[in-house]
Amino acid sequence: MHRLLWFFLLIPFYTNAQFYTIGTARPMDGGCIMLTPDQPYAEGIAYSTSYLDLNYNFEIEFDIYLGEKNDYGADGIVFVIHDDPRQFDAFGTYGECLGYGRWSPEAVYSAHISPSIAVEFDTYQNNLQNDPESDHVAFLTNGVSRHENYWNGENPAYDLEDGHLHTFMFKWSITDKSISVFLDNILVYQGGHDLINDIFEGSNQVIWGFTASTGRKYNLQYFCLKRLAYLKEGQENTTKSE
Repeated sequence: MHRLLWFFLLIPFYTNAQFYTIGTARPMDGGCIMLTPDQPYAEGIAYSTSYLDLNYNFEIEFDIYLGEKNDYGADGIVFVIHDDPRQFDAFGTYGECLGYGRWSPEAVYSAHISPSIAVEFDTYQNNLQNDPESDHVAFLTNGVSRHENYWNGENPAYDLEDGHLHTFMFKWSITDKSISVFLDNILVYQGGHDLINDIFEGSNQVIWGFTASTGRKYNLQYFCLKRLAYLKEGQENTTKSE
């Protein structure tokens, strides 16, 4: 939405030993995690306490909720996978950067999460980030919020702040080093990435979770983990679920 000109006090705690949370993030009924309440200038982060292993193919599926206010709602959430040196205390710039990135690619000293990959669900237009007028999905890397490409179904009125849950699935294939992102069963991003070598400098154990923020405009925003399934390369009938 806009750059915030003060620092937030981020207080971490554990939610039933499954997610480590910072700021306004809190457990909800049904195993969901609230990232931001329906209040201005909120910021929330939740990281799973179990690392992802990039040596395995995996799928992660969530329900996500972006609120019910469109014109008066903001700012969105980000699914992030990272190996930032701050580990479970990693955070980025709030407001238009949704707690993940930095407000400008050149602002290397502003708060951002890196090394990382991320999928943003952005619900407010910010010109510095090359946002369209509509809500949209974008793939991000290394704490840079500005994106040249995005998905909104080619719909200038695309709306994620519709008061409904949306199904989000993230798939990683070590077999062909590819990422696939689905929203409401629609493929919204697909790309080839050698995550271990090109992003995480040889590390296969990485942290994953969500960041989110609000500004002058705001919405209730939360996620619910539905399924995490691993499939070892070459073992098509062997899965591990959490």
